[in-house]
Amino acid sequence: MMPWLLIAGAVLVPSSILVGLLFWGQKRNETLRAMRLFKLRRELLEAKFLDLAMARGIPRGLNWTACDWKPEVSFARDLEAGLLTAFVRVQIHFEAVPGGEMEDVEAVGHFREASAVFHYQNGIWGTGGKALFNMAPAEAVVRLTGQYEPIQCHLL
Repeated sequence: MMPWLLIAGAVLVPSSILVGLLFWGQKRNETLRAMRLFKLRRELLEAKFLDLAMARGIPRGLNWTACDWKPEVSFARDLEAGLLTAFVRVQIHFEAVPGGEMEDVEAVGHFREASAVFHYQNGIWGTGGKALFNMAPAEAVVRLTGQYEPIQCHLL
């Protein structure tokens, strides 16, 4: 083997590793910043979520009346889009739409456990008002394996 190939390999391989480590470090720092920002903006995000969720009309025949926010949050990365995602535990309260098909259903008055979904993109947290019913945040990440990769961080 020619000595210049060994020299080139000795220079390129470590520099590739260094670039990879720097990129990983930057991505990790951005993730930590995003998680801190979520904590700071959480109250506003919760209000936005509730407005959008109420407007979606899901589940059909029910109106959202309240959303009790719990402290539990699980973060994950959307594997397709690469977006940081937060799943927040909520208890949602409904009432039947007057004159609707759910009006006589007794269970309507019971709260429903769910995970509210938030995404971080271009330095901003947002939501579409989507709730994953009957799933706690950690459970949502596990059940959606293949779509999301869990992010472990004990900073919050």
